[in-house]
Amino acid sequence: MRIAIIGYGGVGRAFLQLLLDKKDELSKEDINPNVKYVITSKGGIYNPDGIDIEEFVNYTKLNKDIMNFSTGEVQHITFNDLLENKDIDMVIEMTPTNKNTGEPGMTHIVESLKNGFHVVTANKGPILLAYKRLKEIASKNNVQLGIGCTTGGALPTINGGLMDMAGSTIQSIEGVLNGTTNFILNEMEKNMLEYDEALKKAQELGIAETDSTLDVEGWDTAIKLLILTNVLMNQEKELKDIKVEGISKIKISDIQEAAKEGKKYKLVGKTVKVEDGLDMTVRLEKLDTKNPLYGVDDKNKGIRYVSDTLGDLTIIGGASGVTPAASSILRDLINIKRGYKFISNNI
Repeated sequence: MRIAIIGYGGVGRAFLQLLLDKKDELSKEDINPNVKYVITSKGGIYNPDGIDIEEFVNYTKLNKDIMNFSTGEVQHITFNDLLENKDIDMVIEMTPTNKNTGEPGMTHIVESLKNGFHVVTANKGPILLAYKRLKEIASKNNVQLGIGCTTGGALPTINGGLMDMAGSTIQSIEGVLNGTTNFILNEMEKNMLEYDEALKKAQELGIAETDSTLDVEGWDTAIKLLILTNVLMNQEKELKDIKVEGISKIKISDIQEAAKEGKKYKLVGKTVKVEDGLDMTVRLEKLDTKNPLYGVDDKNKGIRYVSDTLGDLTIIGGASGVTPAASSILRDLINIKRGYKFISNNI
């Protein structure tokens, strides 16, 4: 499989390392990745015969600027060169998320699909803003769009909803979808820390970003919930349709009071079918032991689907971090190579 990588941050580096680590297993699947392009915002490198992944990975462990890597590669390659050459089968799009415009990932995905390349992406922005349009473009051009990494990384939220709930109507989606907030709440409960102390610990451990607003104010959960709702419930909702509250106002006294009731606080994203449409919320909820998401602790995540004919499906787990995220990219790549269709060619 001939591959172009666009965006080379932590997940990109972890993905190439996975290709090395899983080389023998991939070969048994008749998957022999040939990475021809690595393109970043500063430029890219290209080798028509394939970049030596091991040399490149070792080089980038010590050097941030890929433009100085040269073992036969053509440098200063752009995305437009990739489109003109048409010598790949799949684009792995991993540029940073822009929830307002989706760019530059939106252009990368649209043009790749139009040119007949499969796309696997970790970029939430384009999927958040234009999944239906992207799905139509992929269908028209007989290619696949893998988005599993956008809604929980290693947790197979998309696959579970598409494959295991097929033939039923999903009545509700309920998820603990942000590992950072779950860790903070768990620390408050286990170690009797106030919110600020638990957040500081998460930041020191690298679980929370220095600016953790996206996580703690609920927007990461809202974005994932919106993608799941639009993909699995065939909607075209927007972020403004979700009532969003974060966890920053919770106090240890709230945690203790919930514990007395035999309950735990979780930041829950929820979409429920109601008589006049959908009710979509992200907020702190007190869950009791009857709720399967009660036991989703630490950095773990969980998703629960309730359907009309297949009952409830709950998936819990999925490690957090760059390697699990890269693994979800690899999972989509393998499934596409196996012939699984995330998108039908007969919409």
